[in-house]
Amino acid sequence: MTMADDARRGPAPDESADDGGAVRAGGIARHGRLRRGHPVAFAAKVTAAALAVVLVSTTSVAAIATWQVLQTAAPTVSLTAPDGSTATPVPQLTAQTGEVNLLLIATDTREGQGVGFDDPANLEASSGVGNNDANLLVHISEDHTNMAVVSFPRDMIVPIPECQGDDGSVTPATDGAPLNEALRRGGEQNGLSCVARTISDLTGVQVDYAGAIKFDGVVAMADAVGGVDVCLATPIQDDDVVPALDLEAGVVNLTGAEAGSFLRSRHGVGDASDLGRISNQQTFLSALARQTVSAGTLTDPTKVLAIARVAFANMTLSDTLADAATLAKLGLAVNTVGLSNMVFVQYPALDAPWNPNKVIPDEGPAAVLNDALQRNLPLTLSADSLGRSAVLDPDAPAPSTPSSPSATPTDAPAAAPTTPTDAASGDAAPATPAPSAAALPDSVTGQSADQVTCAKRD
Repeated sequence: MTMADDARRGPAPDESADDGGAVRAGGIARHGRLRRGHPVAFAAKVTAAALAVVLVSTTSVAAIATWQVLQTAAPTVSLTAPDGSTATPVPQLTAQTGEVNLLLIATDTREGQGVGFDDPANLEASSGVGNNDANLLVHISEDHTNMAVVSFPRDMIVPIPECQGDDGSVTPATDGAPLNEALRRGGEQNGLSCVARTISDLTGVQVDYAGAIKFDGVVAMADAVGGVDVCLATPIQDDDVVPALDLEAGVVNLTGAEAGSFLRSRHGVGDASDLGRISNQQTFLSALARQTVSAGTLTDPTKVLAIARVAFANMTLSDTLADAATLAKLGLAVNTVGLSNMVFVQYPALDAPWNPNKVIPDEGPAAVLNDALQRNLPLTLSADSLGRSAVLDPDAPAPSTPSSPSATPTDAPAAAPTTPTDAASGDAAPATPAPSAAALPDSVTGQSADQVTCAKRD
């Protein structure tokens, strides 16, 4: 039985609340890096930016400081491949070579998150390890010329592999379940590995690095970067997040708990769907990326260390990620990718026919995206690719042209290069060059980091 067949039977409808408690303001630790929960996109993107920042660890001072930061990191967890083997860091990862696949997730657990999360209703909604409500895959090509940040809808029905829990029990594999159940299936110690394997199976790329963050981590990260200036095309109001949002149109600086609410907002942006929220998060993340580059964050040891410390203090990392050398190399990898070659993409999905609150992979476009990731091809979005809650800023300069060659649109994975034979001579004719980029179908939404977009409400 295929996943699509299993999906048609439909899982039990998920009627759980999509709101979340308040995000409490945390201290601004100096040094740090990533993010957390629903605003997962935010956290995830900050994580990638943070890794880039660590590129300064190529200096002795930064290297020592990075080691100090690691002393405050939460305990690591192991990643297990489908065959049961333990994942190991990608060998010889340098600024020149080495593919990177980094998974960043944000959990919705309310446990231990302080005021606004400690009431019975919140704790009943999600406690313990929680659910992986935000899931981002950061893919850097082998030659480090392009980078894709893929957001996976939390309610997407996907196959989830067999996962071992903390008590040794095994949750059987399933052909179709909401993606955000994967973390809970593995528990505190094995949940991150379970999510990583789920994403690996879905995309066909091996996830070798992973990190998870909670609500309070997002707040700390927003403060660590000094807030993010975001363009709003319309007023944004949402009473279903804590603190509530009441933002006027224009450019606003989002910090702390307010940034968390903005990233978690569903009813205040787009069409009030989870896909609209992902689009809103991409607007925030692209603004963060541009701000990080323009402020010289990646070349300022003080700023780098400030972000690094916050990230490590608020994240759970895979054991493949928790060492200074790996972080420095990942930072170098991110730093070589220009804004025009950094693309934010939502994994292609369609509404589930049995439940309007769920989605399923859009198999054709998903195959194109997966093939591009597996082959390390740059991604090219269509001209009208912006998501449900984003519009271009009419006053912003046009984005620069990606340095990678243009792509030829396709609705299916490109065929491997062939070597035809010249009938007259019998000699092999020149091989057909492999595609230099992958043009994603029009249905795939997203944007490049250098596109200035504004959030909106329908």
